Amino acid sequence: MPLGKVFNRGGVGWLMSSKEQEAQKGKQGWITPTVIPPEEWATFRYRGKTLEELLNMSMDEFIKLLPARQRRSLKRGLKPEHRKLLEKIRKAKRLAAQGKKVVIRTHCRDMIILPEMVGLTIHVYNGITYIPVFISPWHIGHYLGEFALTTKIVQHGEPGLKATRSSLHIAAK
Repeated sequence: MPLGKVFNRGGVGWLMSSKEQEAQKGKQGWITPTVIPPEEWATFRYRGKTLEELLNMSMDEFIKLLPARQRRSLKRGLKPEHRKLLEKIRKAKRLAAQGKKVVIRTHCRDMIILPEMVGLTIHVYNGITYIPVFISPWHIGHYLGEFALTTKIVQHGEPGLKATRSSLHIAAK
């Protein structure tokens, strides 16, 4: 495996492989949402219910609070991929209680965020890389894919620098 750039992480220099370099390059330029600290979660209300009330509700009671599209989707039942993701989430919560850290990766962009997911970081695939999404109470009822954008913001340089071939020739006045 060819090794490339040397990075200094925490006072220790280490070499990064070319695959790791490509992965790092791919993560640059993606928008990541701002994280709301858990101290501010006390003010959260979803349709008049606090987070604790949502966590104590049965799934049927919670589904009645959701908007029509999400409510219809969950009434039909969870897809097998969504069930598998929920099992991973429950397992991660058990391991987090023991002090272990588990990375949850998923391709399920169409999974509706449920109250039991709050407080976890789920890495959602955007077609190129996995984007970490920290789930706060304000995400409840939305889809995971809404928080892992599939397109980058276009940042054009000056004409002629990393631009199209036609912009190389600029009329000089």
